[in-house]
Amino acid sequence: MIKMNEQVKELLTKQRTIVLATATPNGIPNVVPIHSKHIIDDETIMITNQFMNKTLKNMQKNPQVAITFWEGIKGYQIKGNCVIENSGELYEKAVSGVAAYAKSKNISLKCKGIILIKVTEVYDVSPGPNAGELIT
Repeated sequence: MIKMNEQVKELLTKQRTIVLATATPNGIPNVVPIHSKHIIDDETIMITNQFMNKTLKNMQKNPQVAITFWEGIKGYQIKGNCVIENSGELYEKAVSGVAAYAKSKNISLKCKGIILIKVTEVYDVSPGPNAGELIT
């Protein structure tokens, strides 16, 4: 696996919204905004599932995903393979975290599961001579 460097992790943490891309087994793309994401370690990103339907179906059949995020002109794309979990320690922490957030905002929100993305590639998507380059 490729590890995210400190600059990638810092920008990912800082961004309120990231973009998650999935595809059907036939290659039909799907892209959605994601707010609830957390870095688990240098190789793993967790996304919580509150609303996913088509995206979840895509990931169940095709675990290859990509996310992208940016601020100003600096940005990255991360590709990886995902695993969907509906039990375990990380799932229970996510359920509690989403419930606490919902209570603090006085809204109805429930965590239906978590998606763990194992990073396989990280690319620079900033304009300039390094655009599209694989970051190692």
